Amino acid sequence: MSESTLPGQDVPLFNPFAEGFAENPYPQYALLRDEAPVYEHPLGFWTVTRYADVSALLRSGASVEERNVAPGPLSHLREEVYGDRSPRVGGLSMLDRDPPDHTRLRKLVSKAFTPRAVRALRPRIAELVDGMLDDIAERGRVDLVPALAFPLPFAVIAEMLGTPPTDHLRVRELSGLLVRSLEPVVDPEMLRAIENANTELGEIAADMIAWKRRNPADDLLTALINAEEDGDVLDDDELIAQVLLLYIAGHETTVNLLGGGTLALLREPSQYAALVRDPALVPGAVEELLRYDSPVQESRRITLEPMTIEGVEIPKGAFVLAVLASANRDERHWGPDADRLRVDREGARHHVSFGAGVHHCLGASLARLEGEVVFERLVTRFPDLRLDGDVEWNGRINLRGPAVLPVSTES
Repeated sequence: MSESTLPGQDVPLFNPFAEGFAENPYPQYALLRDEAPVYEHPLGFWTVTRYADVSALLRSGASVEERNVAPGPLSHLREEVYGDRSPRVGGLSMLDRDPPDHTRLRKLVSKAFTPRAVRALRPRIAELVDGMLDDIAERGRVDLVPALAFPLPFAVIAEMLGTPPTDHLRVRELSGLLVRSLEPVVDPEMLRAIENANTELGEIAADMIAWKRRNPADDLLTALINAEEDGDVLDDDELIAQVLLLYIAGHETTVNLLGGGTLALLREPSQYAALVRDPALVPGAVEELLRYDSPVQESRRITLEPMTIEGVEIPKGAFVLAVLASANRDERHWGPDADRLRVDREGARHHVSFGAGVHHCLGASLARLEGEVVFERLVTRFPDLRLDGDVEWNGRINLRGPAVLPVSTES
């Protein structure tokens, strides 16, 4: 498999660094599903792209801890830059830990994400959305990313955590760098930038925690500081890691849902019009938008034993990308119209955009709620919303979404 290339070209079958990939990765994913659904890249990582295989891999009990990666080109490059230090605050967040550590951390954090706690946020989210839509209505033409898609989830997670006022533009810049550690990166300069962003964000989180210890309140950050389960508490490094995970994951992925979802609807005006006619379709439409263009395109696993998928043996210690976005467009599962956006699609909720198994996204219900409130109000308030300029993408392989999304509310 490692020798596979595109027909007539001396490039890997999977090339996320190719020009145009960030704008539209789906042709490459389709080729992988058809030609090499289990593929070993020359850089030393593997991809799995069919729905059934991705779903099984996510639930397989494979590791997420990078210390389990066997020596190879990818691990050697990362060791050159990081040495013994992993990005993302030493790999201490629950995103980077296997059970039983993951189980312990998730139990301590999940108390703030009960269905009842998330539902209680709806009035505040609606208030924030309405205020942003008022501003959009007044201006008429806006870039929807800074006008709505970014500030809403950022404000929601900041309020949930109860963080002090901070330079949100700087945090956004740093988090945008840090999330690149979730994708294949081969540029040593980018790896160093990721490590520097990790360090600076760790310092910002430590300052937030110190401030919150002096100013406790009825919020998530205070709850995390005081969290205890059978005498177990988060130590300072673990606390910093969980705060950063919640702070970054709480807005980065939802930005892509809101921006990418709006773009998908405006590129298929009949689907936007369907929601205008019947806003009751919105909850199902949110699931379809999550399926159609996944805010998180990939999830990593490291094999602890050899694993055979589609007749191909993946060795122990392999770094494997479960390509969620590809699974969500797999015709074998979704049928011949898998590449079409259809807001009334039955079973859209079976997408894998939030992962699966023990690492299923803790904030999935919050992202769904924010999406429902935004799209319900957007189609009601602006039935004639349209694209009004060139879309620019954020250039990421994994947390992919629009960086610039010009729209007009005027018909």
